[in-house]
Amino acid sequence: MTSKRPAQPRRRRDRHGCTPIVAKRRTGRVRLQLPPRPPVDEEFVQNHVGRITAEHSTGVDVATRPVVDGYSIFRGGRNMTETALSKFADRSVPFSGDRLAVAAGLCAGSRDPHVLYESGGRVCWAEGELAVVELRGDGDLTVSAGGEQVSISCIGSPLATVGEALAAAGTAAAGDRWRAYGWAAFELSQVLAGSVRTPEPVLRLTVPEREIVLDGDVAALRARTEDELDQLRDRLVTASADAGGELVEVDLEEGADSYRRAVSEAVDTIRAGTLEKVILSRRVPVPGAIDLPATYLAGRRANDPVRSFVVRQGNWEAAGFSPEIVATVTADGIAVTQPLAGTRALVGEAELDRARREELSRDPKEVYEHAISVRRSATELAEVCVPGTVRVGDFMSVRDRGSVQHLGSEVTGRLRPGTDCWAAFSVLFPAVTASGIPKAEACRLIDRVEPGNRGLYSGAVLTVDSEGALDAALVLRSVFRQEGRTWLRAGAGIVPQSDPERELEETREKLRSVSRFLVRAAS
Repeated sequence: MTSKRPAQPRRRRDRHGCTPIVAKRRTGRVRLQLPPRPPVDEEFVQNHVGRITAEHSTGVDVATRPVVDGYSIFRGGRNMTETALSKFADRSVPFSGDRLAVAAGLCAGSRDPHVLYESGGRVCWAEGELAVVELRGDGDLTVSAGGEQVSISCIGSPLATVGEALAAAGTAAAGDRWRAYGWAAFELSQVLAGSVRTPEPVLRLTVPEREIVLDGDVAALRARTEDELDQLRDRLVTASADAGGELVEVDLEEGADSYRRAVSEAVDTIRAGTLEKVILSRRVPVPGAIDLPATYLAGRRANDPVRSFVVRQGNWEAAGFSPEIVATVTADGIAVTQPLAGTRALVGEAELDRARREELSRDPKEVYEHAISVRRSATELAEVCVPGTVRVGDFMSVRDRGSVQHLGSEVTGRLRPGTDCWAAFSVLFPAVTASGIPKAEACRLIDRVEPGNRGLYSGAVLTVDSEGALDAALVLRSVFRQEGRTWLRAGAGIVPQSDPERELEETREKLRSVSRFLVRAAS
């Protein structure tokens, strides 16, 4: 006769949907159990999102290793949500200044980690790190909040784990309403493919301590106390940046011969039938130190990006003028991606630019490159969207982006029930227009012919919030700084019809979107 287990009392969830439970292996600590995870399409996870398996773990048995349902962000049994920063202070004040100049000035005056993110004329500036979620290239996730730091090994979809950890840490640190800012390196693609390469961070998201949103004639301020709000208001009033100053010259021919050889190798590989398209890039060093906020402001005045950003977070600093989004997901589940492929120079001479625009629209190589990119983007979205909802709109329109013009399209779809923004980002990252088709084969070729890691280049700068909305800008047309070195990077899409000299010239055209605006740092 089998004895029945005594009935267990039902645990009451708090207002954040989380159940505090006492961890048997951690005496005196309280662990956070997340709400039940929605059903997961395991075949989709294995074939398209990627899996971190026992072979990629840190030696902890899979059967006993927690995913996210048991990480501790508490100390001494105290539930952080009881005293958390959910008591954030908010204030709206009139604003009539130059949004870009003021936000760049806030960056220039900050000594803390910060992110500037512009979208559709709305400029967000976030400073400080209240909670941090960081994914490494070996698949381990670090979560920091309230003075606690814990590591989690991912099983299944790494980005699903990221999403759950961020939701728990964000809610614990900032209450029901939060927004996180951060970045994803190109090497995140290796983690999504189940390939362990490096212990370096490949994704970092932070919930800020202070935030300013400049939208129209209103500035929305958020901080932990009324006193901090007063200080934030004073900083807003006095912040300003100057786009002037001495410019730094760079040699756009750096690495030209190596790039020609790489393109020739890629064309041979494509013609052999291994893949359809690959984006190969080259790196151009910037001599001397630059003023990053001033460079951002000067470059932003002359570019027409769909998103722009300044990042100083983790081990990265960057400023950029993104020509396209990797993904936008609304809180009600509409997913959008906007592939741009096919390029001609834009020089500011109306007649010449018009002729190049017409040439771009008729060029078989450029049209083919764009069409297969749109097809792939639609196929990727279909994996996570309700059948029949994926649509292609504004097909192959010409879009101006600073020193170049591109063929662009928009692909949209409605996410399946139980599918969130992280599933959409998983299938769309890395952007097909910055990797290739098929992505796995393209990424292997990139790894073989490009020296070193790409890092932030062709990755994403992104925001995600407590409502489930996500916005990810593709990191192109950017300047990068890390460990005392500064550089630019640009690439071109290689297809069977590609000519190495023309692809090299395309990288020059794209580099000029940034290289003409590098403001030297004051000595």
